[in-house]
This record gives sequence, C-alpha cells and structure tokens, in this order.
Amino acid sequence: MTKFSDLKLDPKVLQAIAEAGYESPTPIQAGAIPPALEGRDVLGIAQTGTGKTAGFVLPMITLLGRGRARARMPRSLVLCPTRELAAQVAENFDTYAKHTRLTKALLIGGVSFGEQDKLIDRGVDVLIATPGRLLDHFERGKLLLTGVQIMVVDEADRMLDMGFIPDIERIFQLTPFTRQTLFFSATMAPEIERITDTFLHAPERIEVARQATTSETITQKLIELTPTRKDQSAKQKRELLRALIDAEGPESENGGLKNAIIFCNRKTEVDIVAKSLKAHGYDAAPIHGDLDQSQRTRTLEGFREGTLRFLVASDVAARGLDIPAVSHVFNFDLPSHAEDYVHRIGRTGRAGRLGTAISIATPADDKYLAAIENLVKQALPRAPQPEGFSPSEAARSAPKPVAERGGRGTSRTRSRTSPFTRNAVRSLFMSRMK
Repeated sequence: MTKFSDLKLDPKVLQAIAEAGYESPTPIQAGAIPPALEGRDVLGIAQTGTGKTAGFVLPMITLLGRGRARARMPRSLVLCPTRELAAQVAENFDTYAKHTRLTKALLIGGVSFGEQDKLIDRGVDVLIATPGRLLDHFERGKLLLTGVQIMVVDEADRMLDMGFIPDIERIFQLTPFTRQTLFFSATMAPEIERITDTFLHAPERIEVARQATTSETITQKLIELTPTRKDQSAKQKRELLRALIDAEGPESENGGLKNAIIFCNRKTEVDIVAKSLKAHGYDAAPIHGDLDQSQRTRTLEGFREGTLRFLVASDVAARGLDIPAVSHVFNFDLPSHAEDYVHRIGRTGRAGRLGTAISIATPADDKYLAAIENLVKQALPRAPQPEGFSPSEAARSAPKPVAERGGRGTSRTRSRTSPFTRNAVRSLFMSRMK
C-alpha cells in the first residue's frame, strides 16, 4: 500500500500529515499528487468526500516551498463554488502548511473588502476564492493574476450548476498561459469537457469511481407519506418531520438523536422548515447561499460545537462540510439528483460512528426514488410512520384565502384606486367627451 512518505512531498508537509493522524493517501490523492509534483496539469474526477482537497493542497505547498509572494500578485489560486468549501480548503491549508512560511488569503462574499485588501497588499502565496468575489477585487484594481503559477478549480460541476462557468473562463484568461492547472469535478458534462480541452495542457486524468454505495454504518429509513391534500403537502411533511424527530428520542447510551442535518431542495424551503421547527420549540437554524457570511459562519460553528441541534440546509451550502459527529440526516425533500442522496447521508456515520438517515417520500417523488434505488442498487428500507401520527386538522383543510388572513394580505384584495381617484378620472373622462 502506498504511503504519504512514498510521494516525494516536502518533509515539513509530511510532518504535518503525520501530526494530523494520516499515513496512507486515498485513491485520488495517490493518483493526483505525483503528476502534480512533476508540474503537470491534472484532471481529477471524484466526488466530495474522497480526499481530493488534500490531493491538491499537499503538492501545492510542496511546489510553493521556494519563492516569495509579491504584493497583489498571488502565486497560486484555488477557486471554489461556495464560501463554506473555500473556508474548508483554507482550513486544510492551515493544517498542512503550519511548518512552512507560506501565507494565504480567503476571498469570499459577506466579508469586508478592506480586510481582504490588506492581506492581498502584503502578498500571499495561496489565494482561495469564490469566482464572484475574486473578480470584484480584480475589477477594483486590487489584484493581479499575472503571477499565478498554480491554478486549482474545485467542484467544477457545482460551478456549472451555479452559473459560474463564464467567470471561470474569464479567470483562466487572466492567468498566465504557462500556469499549472489542477481541475477537479464529480462529473464531466459537455460544458466542463470543453473548458478542460481549452485550458488544460495534456492533463493526467485520474478518475475515482463514483460513490454509488452507502456506508454500512448508516441505518437508512424511508417514510412514505400520501398527503390528504396536494396543496397541504409541505405542511403535512413538516408535521411528519417533527414526529420523526420526537420518535428518535433524545441522545442516550443506546443511541437517540444528538443532532441532525435536514436537507431541502430549495432555499425557500430551507427557510420555511427552519422557521417552522423553531416555532415549535426545536433548536434549528437555516444555512444557504443567500444568508450573510457572518450568519452562516456562526450557524456552522454553533452546530459543530453542539450549541445548535438542527441544521436545515440546501445541497450547495452543505457541500464540502466536514462535521464528523452528526447522528442523523433527514431528507425533508428527496434530492432531484440521485448522487446527492449518497452525498447527503454520508454526512452521518463518519469515522466509524453509527448514523441514521431518514427520508420522507410522497407519490410526487417516485421518479427521484427510482433513480436513487437504481444508483445504490437496492431498495431503500421502508419504515412505518411514527405510532399515532396523523396530519392535524389544520394540515388537512384548505389553506385560508389571502383575504381571510388579515394584515397586509387583506388590502391586496381591495381596489388599488381610491374612490377619490376614481371620481377624478371619471370627471376628466366626461369633460373630454363633452
């Protein structure tokens, strides 16, 4: 078996790896590190959770060991689709570069430009950024990319999903033609293949088989719900979610629910579910791309430290999160991409711990469920609804019309034109007719 000591990494990097408790590289690391150290372009095809962050951070630190950063001209650039993933890359850099003198800056939205400008002005070896914030700094004249020796694009498929591909192409064009490029993606859509064909030079292709199996440490359950009313489906699902949480019971020596990540497909649903849980006395908070960065950071820190019990998240916000001690995952919505099911439930049952993944499915989810079961090559274990559960009367009846809800909604049912205005218009019309 290959060990990190066989990979010709800097001794200072090997020391940091040993102190972090690692001895052998994952398949993507073993495949990507040697060609990267040779200065070659690398095309890595692997999902989140395969260790690819270290697959580019370790050779980058080794290659940048010699040389010195210049003001406003970073020596290397790592592009990530989300703030959370960028922050995780920064944490990896801090872990493995702690015995070196290399410097870094993290450029993400939601943080003041002034603090980021100060770091860039001093000169950094590694610049970790989301595409939008990077271009903001460039367009303000605070950043030059002509000194970039190594460029990394991480989670390219998510870049495509989020509409960042034009930004990525522009950034490629702003960096030197002679740069080394390390490019990682879980899938190779035609648009991504076009970019790699255009901007990578004879890359070494390393492909790790798509993760299509779920960990044996995770107990999976599928709870089926047939809503009594289609227009009350979301409300009945929220009631079922609360019943499922209660049925799991508090944390104890025999198991129970310590904490949980609750996944929704849309940001609006994330907000609604988090607000609903909180209103019913559950310690919950949302995390998605529209929230202020300081709020997202506080929420994640609270969840990691145990002061927040329920994290309601979208797939994009949760991608790349590394929180080892998550006891439960709930799929409030079944994911529309089957691979995301494996990714989601993989947030629990990590590092040998036991975990539980519970999914809610309605008849409208049949095609998503079929795709998931086809991917994992097994039927998801069905489980009964919690004993005694049934939708409340409020969730069975039709939603109240807007006019009956009072407040601002009432005024919307009235004419927007006052009687005075209508009379004035009528008088003007009549005078013109005379």
